[in-house]
Amino acid sequence: MKRMAIGAGVGVLFGLFCGVSARGQKPLLLPEKDVAALANEVSGETAKRNLEGIARFHRQRGSKGFHEAAELVAERLRTYGLSDVAILQFPADGKIFYGTQRSRPAWHADKAELWEITAEAVAHRSKVSNNGVTSIDVMHFIKEAGNRRIASYEAEPIVLAEDSESADVTADLVDVGEGTKESDYGGKDVKGKIVLAGAQPGAVQDLAVGKYGAAGIVSYAQNQKTAWWGEDENLIRWGHLDTFSENKTFAFMVSLKTARGLRERMALEERITLHAVVKAGQHAGNYEVVTATIPGADTKLKEEEIAFSCHLDHQRPGANDNASGCSAILEVARTLQKLIDEKKLERPARTIRFIFPPEIEGTMALLNGKGQYATLSTRDEAGKTTIKVSDNNLIGSELAKRIKAVIHMDMVGGGPETKAVFHVTRGPMSLPSFVHDVAWAFADWVNEESYKFAATGKAQYPMVAPEGGKEPLRAEYSAYTMGSDHDVYQDSSFGIPAIYLNDWPDRYIHTNFDSAANIDPTKLKRAALIGAASGYFLASLKSHETLSKFAFVSSTASNYRRSSIPVRTSYFPLQEQDDISWNWLRYEREAYRSIRSWINDPVSPAAETIDLDIGKHELKQVRGEGSLRFRRRSGPRGPLMVFGYDYFSEHAKAAEIETPKLLSYEGLWGAGEEYAYEVLNFADGKRNAQEIRDAVSAEYGPVQLELVEEYLKALEKIGVVEMVK
Repeated sequence: MKRMAIGAGVGVLFGLFCGVSARGQKPLLLPEKDVAALANEVSGETAKRNLEGIARFHRQRGSKGFHEAAELVAERLRTYGLSDVAILQFPADGKIFYGTQRSRPAWHADKAELWEITAEAVAHRSKVSNNGVTSIDVMHFIKEAGNRRIASYEAEPIVLAEDSESADVTADLVDVGEGTKESDYGGKDVKGKIVLAGAQPGAVQDLAVGKYGAAGIVSYAQNQKTAWWGEDENLIRWGHLDTFSENKTFAFMVSLKTARGLRERMALEERITLHAVVKAGQHAGNYEVVTATIPGADTKLKEEEIAFSCHLDHQRPGANDNASGCSAILEVARTLQKLIDEKKLERPARTIRFIFPPEIEGTMALLNGKGQYATLSTRDEAGKTTIKVSDNNLIGSELAKRIKAVIHMDMVGGGPETKAVFHVTRGPMSLPSFVHDVAWAFADWVNEESYKFAATGKAQYPMVAPEGGKEPLRAEYSAYTMGSDHDVYQDSSFGIPAIYLNDWPDRYIHTNFDSAANIDPTKLKRAALIGAASGYFLASLKSHETLSKFAFVSSTASNYRRSSIPVRTSYFPLQEQDDISWNWLRYEREAYRSIRSWINDPVSPAAETIDLDIGKHELKQVRGEGSLRFRRRSGPRGPLMVFGYDYFSEHAKAAEIETPKLLSYEGLWGAGEEYAYEVLNFADGKRNAQEIRDAVSAEYGPVQLELVEEYLKALEKIGVVEMVK
């Protein structure tokens, strides 16, 4: 067949999407009365009050703080009148697997303090310990002796690295630089001592503790480096140890300012002695996932669900990350339930579900496992609420089959002080869906209305909270990026399109300054409105009339994607540019066609035209290993790199497979983890290795075919994919 000129193909296809510019219009998708009802009801102040409540708790997996936050969320959902309010429990003991996620044991801390002590205090501790005096007596002496407290878990729980174990240690401090290389320990005696390291504790513990016998770690690791990194040396950043390391220890996190002072003194050969006392540790427990529903009205479609997702876990305060996402979907729940009860909105055809899990690992348990109800709140037709305990609640695959789409919110409230930019992030190229364009249609409209108000002081829908700012939203339509629960839903083993609303950058992410004071109620209001409108539209979608609306509102999103094609293809050799561009055209075609499964639409003339044009493009003949085809097996389900556990790494080590070069590859728009995620997603038995290479290259930048083949063969050896003849 003759290869069609790429310019003609682009013109025909994008004419279907971009015939009319959406700029200057109101692509509401919903009737304006519905949008007005949502805009008038959504409250940034109510969302922020809930955020302030959640941010009081140190919300680590399986901890008392997480449970208290879960109870708060469940109580709010009951108060708002939602149905089927439950706290689901999934056992987590380090042995149970939920798909590719090895469950991490629950972790809880009661206390932790780090002191710098004088020679007198050291001598006193040595003396009294020989007489059997308790550590409480020793600590009383240390506090009374005028020594300096460096860190207190009670005051700032972020100072104790996650997965620390109990300890009562007095030891000298030794500077080991980053602490991740053998050379960092050259000529240094760290046995029985505490090391000061610049890397994350989890990257240090096996060398420092396991090999060289250190007693513990003090870290000043700097994660999430942005343009503002290093400007405020008082920030204390979140740290974590390796959950599954055999070298159990404790670790404290300190600021750059504190670490610099300690390093300067040690460089002058000053002896620094620390006393660390920690009461913490792992134990068999449960992942807890809060969930609730607004039942759908349609007899058949109510079995399908639109899910609102966030992640409830994080260190205290964890305001933007991620009390903001939790409070935003709480506000969506309150708003929709109230408007439906007041008959200002019709009950949607599909069920709407709200999910508050521990990040990624809780979602993996929810979609893979069988859980139990810790508490279940049901509401009868008369509005009476009953709370009961129930066993053997089946979740897992049944829920995954019911969820049609997800609106995931992770960091959506950052005010000007955080330097946050709000993103509406589309899904991966492996999962084209009109769902992402729905979210952008509402976000683009909020952009326009909020800018109009900021520039003129007048707008029909300014969407400004009384206690919030008046800046325009300026949401950005972004390519797929990884890093939260949306990765799980959009993994090929689930294939659920997810709208991802998120702030990035954020100068205070994972620090003690991620506080409620830096959260903007106006931003929460707008994020909640975009989510509520998108979710309500998708839950109500059943009419063929919507097809023409979608073709119109998707024009802006398609324009964004189309504008990137010439730029991206210019990085490829001329002989490849045609094939790379056609990967984007296939994405547009499949996004358009994806609406069929929602409204049972037959093949429309528009879709037939797209199919015809795609069919005119003949891919180059592929021979050799590039022609090999691989198909993902039915299990285990989920991404291979999850939370605190690397399924690929552990199984590759057991199979004595060298680490594939793709995992450390840096592309133009993506890194190794993103390439690997999509290579597995594209392994559907239909694409060959060359076509998978072209697809991930179009998405993240050119990559050699050999790297893709090597990774696919490694996946075959560990039983994740199988070769298709």
